[in-house]
Amino acid sequence: MKAVLITARRPADVACDVEAFARRGERVFVLTRIDHGSMLDQERLGAARYAAGVQSVVGLEEETPAAVAAAR
Repeated sequence: MKAVLITARRPADVACDVEAFARRGERVFVLTRIDHGSMLDQERLGAARYAAGVQSVVGLEEETPAAVAAAR
């Protein structure tokens, strides 16, 4: 099963996007990282999990080592 990539920045927009895909039957969601897993990313993740429901899988995309090194 392929994951749906969610790129919205605001938690409310994330929830709307996830709800729309969940209504179409999608159950696996991956959110793009905006700030290396910071509080904003955590808020977006929470909104997505709430909107997706308990039967869904929601997570943040993995950071690439080059992106981590560039951020330092």
